Amino acid sequence: MNYWTAIVIIVAIWGLVQILRAPHGPRVGSRAEDEDHDEHSRERSAAPGRERELKAEIALLRERLEVLERITTDEESRESRERRRLEAEIDSLRGQE
Repeated sequence: MNYWTAIVIIVAIWGLVQILRAPHGPRVGSRAEDEDHDEHSRERSAAPGRERELKAEIALLRERLEVLERITTDEESRESRERRRLEAEIDSLRGQE
């Protein structure tokens, strides 16, 4: 047996061992792609209930954001009137000095 035959036999044995050690048999593509695919599959299988929860939470957060925008932009809100009253009072006190 020459040197090259020994290398071919060693590589063939190593490849066979790798194939047998794989949990689901031989795969095409890289391990990172397979792991990403497996993760997305698990997410999709658990997604319907979780997706509804997330959509409800997003709707609630949008509603809260609208309220906050309305409070900050509304010139006739209670906070706005109070702020203007305090500013006027501070200005009048500064004028007395």
